[in-house]
Amino acid sequence: MKTLLKILGYLILGILLLAIGAFIYFQISWSNSSKANYALLGETAPNLTESGIKFRDLNKNGKLDPYENTSLSVDERVEDLLSQMTLEEKAGSMFITMALMSGKGELIEKPTMMEPFMFTFLSLMLPSNVEMVASKKMNHLNTMQGYEPEVMAKWNNNIQKLAERTRLGIPVTIASDPRHGAGSINGANFFTPSFSHWPTSLGLAATGDTALVEEFGRIAREEYKASGIRMALHPMADLATEPRWARANGTFGEDAELSAKMCKAYIKGFQGDSLSHQSVACMSKHFSGGGPQKDGEDPHFPYGKEQAYPGKNFDYHLIPFEKGVFPAHSAAIMPYYGIPMGQTSEDVAFAFNKDIIKGLLRDKYGFDGVVCTDWNIITNSMMGEGRSWGVENLSEKQRLKKVLDAGCDMFGGEYCSDLLVELVKEGELTEERLDESVRRIMRDKFTLGLFDNPYVDDNIANAKVATPLHVKKGKEAQRKSVIMLKNEDNLLPLKKETKLYIDGIDKEIAVKYAKLVDNPEEADVVIIRRLGPYEPRNGDFLEALFHAGRLYYSSEELIEIRSHYGGKPVVFSFELERPAVLTELVDESTAVLADFGLDHDILMEALFGQFNPSGNLPFELPRTWEAVEKQLEDVPYDSDNPLFPFGYGLGFGGEEAEFEEADVEVLE
Repeated sequence: MKTLLKILGYLILGILLLAIGAFIYFQISWSNSSKANYALLGETAPNLTESGIKFRDLNKNGKLDPYENTSLSVDERVEDLLSQMTLEEKAGSMFITMALMSGKGELIEKPTMMEPFMFTFLSLMLPSNVEMVASKKMNHLNTMQGYEPEVMAKWNNNIQKLAERTRLGIPVTIASDPRHGAGSINGANFFTPSFSHWPTSLGLAATGDTALVEEFGRIAREEYKASGIRMALHPMADLATEPRWARANGTFGEDAELSAKMCKAYIKGFQGDSLSHQSVACMSKHFSGGGPQKDGEDPHFPYGKEQAYPGKNFDYHLIPFEKGVFPAHSAAIMPYYGIPMGQTSEDVAFAFNKDIIKGLLRDKYGFDGVVCTDWNIITNSMMGEGRSWGVENLSEKQRLKKVLDAGCDMFGGEYCSDLLVELVKEGELTEERLDESVRRIMRDKFTLGLFDNPYVDDNIANAKVATPLHVKKGKEAQRKSVIMLKNEDNLLPLKKETKLYIDGIDKEIAVKYAKLVDNPEEADVVIIRRLGPYEPRNGDFLEALFHAGRLYYSSEELIEIRSHYGGKPVVFSFELERPAVLTELVDESTAVLADFGLDHDILMEALFGQFNPSGNLPFELPRTWEAVEKQLEDVPYDSDNPLFPFGYGLGFGGEEAEFEEADVEVLE
């Protein structure tokens, strides 16, 4: 026994020593790598004056270069910069990927423990901040963390200081997915509590109010800018014609005309009438419409790579772009991952598809802005295998070439700029082809004013975000997005003295509005709030974020929900990420409200009649799962005998709410 314990002790000691040795090795390795990257940087750019013109001497040569001259046109400045850029600098400019910051806005130079754990994992997998900027010559970064604006602003300034020390001082464009949607929505949204709270895009669509959507864009623009974010990786112009699709939560619903109007207003809010120093550039997505996913599966994953058009309705999905995105002059466009099966000369995904990007987007619609691929379509990474659907047999370098041959400019979620350099040196691509894309990319940087001043005042960032006016406007939008689907016997609005049993609602908020009881049997009314149903997936962490599959609650979920009834009138509040089959629960309820992300105080206001619900469904709610399975992926509102049709909504007293056509026409 003693011998066994001694062996076990030696084994544990050996493992401990190995762990300590590995830790020391990696610490030294990370430190050496950081030092090597910083050694590639020079001094910061001095502020000089020449011939009465004040300028930032970005290339540190002591004289005013045309690209540093604010009195010249954007095109003149771009051409001068392009003439000074090396092949490596051009290649680096064509990549954007995720980047992390510390909780104090400091640069991340080595893997770090972070909350949530997903960011710790990413810090192990991603290059450090300085490696991206100094070594890989990248000047576009995608931030995901939801810190206070002051923290994000400090990080922006730290990144810009790094960029200023590169050979030409090219500033970094910070990009972000949506941050303002209140509620529980996951996926490609990064709700930031310190920002003002608004409905998601589906909720904005439910208001039918383009003036409100444009106002949201203006407010979100100011909050982004205060934090250093100058590119919005949104809006989504996709149509939710396939109800099972997990990304429906980012769209404006299934109606093409409504989506077009919403997109137009949204982009104008972020960019203004044209791109300028005051804008946040929009990267609208996903051309030419990512909604008609076969069986509703998402092309982030191999089983969802195909888009289906059984209704021969490809052109319908172009309408939000034709009437919304293009007239609003979106700065950039992103194609999706999927393969538009049978629609082009070869069945390859959008970003590899010359018929889609060059033939349709560039030639037919004349789009000359930046086209950036969706994330991780070239290389395998911590996000899974490269989503190179239809061209899986190609090498990474061949995939890069095919994307550029198709007409795209940038690679999202990638940082393999060295492979692009190799392609040019091997004669597979010309440097002039890179120039074509870099010209578009730099044009936007100059137009946004980043070359003149990429810094923000971190001391006032918190004060400029979620101001009392911003918060007020966000709550007004949430109120307008609430949809009443049922109100039997005019149960709502509730009377002040009503005793409530609640489940799924923040009790600290609810108690401010009503007397709460602990058992449903003691209540006058039971209020139950639930996130719409979905099928949990057992894949990686990314797959878990996508609420896909079934649109009905399981038998176990229904048993749990019904355990709260207590024989009392039941009011359901559903937060919907996509359509849902709610027939049984609606039949069992007295009143039903639906929304797309709400602060719980707004929900309580609705229950007690502090405003009259006026929202309308941006998609229909199917009556049965069988009806869902019979729907055509590319066709809107084709569910057999839906429980509630597109556009449905009631007000108190039973009158039907209607989309506000007068508001919808504001931007026409």
